Amino acid sequence: MYSPKSESKLREDQNIERASALFKKEERIREGANAMAEYKAAQQAVREKTARLRALRLARDDAKQTRTPG
Repeated sequence: MYSPKSESKLREDQNIERASALFKKEERIREGANAMAEYKAAQQAVREKTARLRALRLARDDAKQTRTPG
C-alpha cells in the first residue's frame, strides 16, 4: 500500500494546490489594486468636471449680474 512514489505525488499535488492558491490570492490583490485605481481616477474626473461646471456657472451668473442694472 505505502509507496514512496505515492507520497511524493501527494506532496507534489499539495505544492501545486498551494501555488495555485497563492497565485489566485496575488491575482485578487492585483485586481483590487486596479479597481481602486479606476475608482480613484473616476472620482478625480468627477471632481474636475464639477469644478469646471461650477466655474462656468459662476461666470454665467456674474455676467448676468453685470448686464442687469440695479
